[in-house]
Amino acid sequence: MSAVGTPSETAADLVVTGCAVLVHDEAERIGFREDAAIVVRDGVIHAVTAAAAARHVPAVTRIEAPGQVALPGLINCHTHAPMVALRGLAEDLPTAEWFNDVVWPVETNLTERDVTLGARLACAEMIRGGVTCFADHYFHMDAVADVVAECGLRAHLGQVYFSGQGPRGREASLEFALRRRGTADGRVTTALAPHAPYTVTDADLTATAALARAHGLPVHIHAAENRDQTETSLARHGRTPVEILDRTGLLGTDLLIAHGTGILERDLPLLERTGGRTAVATAPRGYLKFGWPTTTPVRALRAAGVPVGLATDGAASNNSLDVWEAMALTALVQKSTDGDPRWLTARQALHHATSQSARAVGLGDRIGSLAPGRRADIILVDLTGPHTQPVHDLAATLVHSARAADVRTTVVDGRVLMRDRVLLTLDVEEVVRELADRLPGLTARGHGRRVQEYDT
Repeated sequence: MSAVGTPSETAADLVVTGCAVLVHDEAERIGFREDAAIVVRDGVIHAVTAAAAARHVPAVTRIEAPGQVALPGLINCHTHAPMVALRGLAEDLPTAEWFNDVVWPVETNLTERDVTLGARLACAEMIRGGVTCFADHYFHMDAVADVVAECGLRAHLGQVYFSGQGPRGREASLEFALRRRGTADGRVTTALAPHAPYTVTDADLTATAALARAHGLPVHIHAAENRDQTETSLARHGRTPVEILDRTGLLGTDLLIAHGTGILERDLPLLERTGGRTAVATAPRGYLKFGWPTTTPVRALRAAGVPVGLATDGAASNNSLDVWEAMALTALVQKSTDGDPRWLTARQALHHATSQSARAVGLGDRIGSLAPGRRADIILVDLTGPHTQPVHDLAATLVHSARAADVRTTVVDGRVLMRDRVLLTLDVEEVVRELADRLPGLTARGHGRRVQEYDT
């Protein structure tokens, strides 16, 4: 398994000890080191070692964690965090009605304060669920970046734009990405964020690809979200959404595609040609809820060398930001789709939740594994509850039995954001009170406006 460091006698910032630790070998295979310790200095993992070897290492903070498992922090590879304010507002609707009748009319009401409150509530939910990094694609993204700086999470952020906004939409997306990347002590990375091929013209997509190359920026986009979108694109343009991404140059950038349940076999050679620079985020709960007939083709994408990360999408469609559920559903839906109980295994699901998700958001060299030199994004999961006992297969227990509520402690860059289920950086009660007062104005739909028309 991963090489470990030797703990120094100088004081560490954090020592977590007495737990099992999820580790990766050189081939990124999952394993577990029992009765282990993690030593953190300056926000970085200094050593993963035996608990006995770290017993006498002085530390500013020491966490004894018997009965717990240390994992790399989970990564939500595609969400719209502020949409927690719309949780449960648009239920049991087909995709077009969900967008056109509820969500896009309501989003015309969004203010920066609404986004701030939604982001705070979302970040609290994610910290409590063991998510240490999320990729967000939404409006008023300066507000989201400010919340990330405030609460201590890590995030990959993009200011969404539609071609209907004119040139200012694309310009604002670029300006945000350049101004906010590397902020929050390096915890914020940024991307250009065209909404989708069906809402952004080929000319704007081509311009975005050129801007990405000129400024060294990645791109985060919805594409081939479902099979209907792909069939409509073929009927109207003679190309799949992925072929449009290729023609406009976006497959030549570091690209994160949200969903991809409409990816066809003919798209795979194009995706394979990118050499892993293109990644896909899968959020299976939403696909099930919308009744989509296909899911993200994880097996085919992996065979093509395309990283596939786990995601929830926004809580307006998914109702939660629970990446544990996304992990279990990814494994189960892939088994059902392929008709093969051997795919996707629990260890493969953990692989997607950790190193694959880190690669998907462009942070594969910094997070996604617990090893010396990696950023200290760590979660501790308590497996002493009756629903996780006995443990015959630790990977299976984590994927199929553990829940978000089993996360006891969440650490980002060596800073403890939650300890023993107590949030340390956000006041949820205050957020909920203010948000409740604002909901009537936010959810009004009588004005007849919408941010865009869903027509695929």
